[in-house]
Amino acid sequence: MNIALRKPWTVDEFLAWEERQELRYEFDGIRPVAMAGGTLNHNLIAGNVYAGLRDRLRGGPCRVFAETVKIEVAGRIRYPDVVVSCSPVTGTATVLPDPVIVFEVLSEGTYRTDWYDKNGEYRDTPSIVRYVMLEQETLHATMFSREGERWVGTLLDADAVIEIPEIGVVLKLADAYEGVEFPAPPDGSGSEASAPPSQ
Repeated sequence: MNIALRKPWTVDEFLAWEERQELRYEFDGIRPVAMAGGTLNHNLIAGNVYAGLRDRLRGGPCRVFAETVKIEVAGRIRYPDVVVSCSPVTGTATVLPDPVIVFEVLSEGTYRTDWYDKNGEYRDTPSIVRYVMLEQETLHATMFSREGERWVGTLLDADAVIEIPEIGVVLKLADAYEGVEFPAPPDGSGSEASAPPSQ
């Protein structure tokens, strides 16, 4: 959908507009961006992460949300695949306050946005301490974490664990891929972790 805009919208203008829409949109700081549908693998990976976090966080101050919950980061509105917040929030809220941990499942159409745009936005949001990007076609992930003033990336291989001490959780990366069927690799290809797209 093409939306003609004379000037960049504000977050409040976008939120008021989106409330009247049937579909979901993110806000990139300038204009609405329609959310694309996902694959079965995308849904399985996000669902596995959500379930693992929900079980471990039950009864504590932090809660996990998935897909249809908005967060505001660096003047943008995003719908993370999975997000954890430890701040009180009413059930009627439409934007989750103070996200702490964010997970995105990478896809071909959103790879560059997730690796660069969202990565920078999450880095620039003080409440977010970890951002995990999960590959969809291989059992690999990249986790960025806040270490003082630094935003440090770590590659996670198939036998790795995702350590999240801020909320007292450890997840096996392999558990996020339970039930996922990977596409067969082309002949002669290796199984190395995917690198970010070239700029």
